[in-house]
Amino acid sequence: MSGDSGLALSKTVTIRNSRGLHARAAAKLVGVAERFSCAMTVSRGSQTVPACSIMGLMMLGAGKGAEIVIEADGWDAREALDSVVGLIEAGFHED
Repeated sequence: MSGDSGLALSKTVTIRNSRGLHARAAAKLVGVAERFSCAMTVSRGSQTVPACSIMGLMMLGAGKGAEIVIEADGWDAREALDSVVGLIEAGFHED
């Protein structure tokens, strides 16, 4: 990733909600990611998708217990990463 600031951050998180990264959870993640200007991606294994792509996020097949890596690059990367990680760690507010 290469944003304008050179501030690239990443964090590995575990999917906690019982249904995993399904359509509603993916939509919530996209809603949070779209509030920020930094470039964000989500990876599972060798597959990386934009954090603002519902279909891409669902195609990761990240069920409960799966580890994913969130990467953010840009001037607001820290706030964006904290917000997305917080949503995931809260189980997408589903359980």
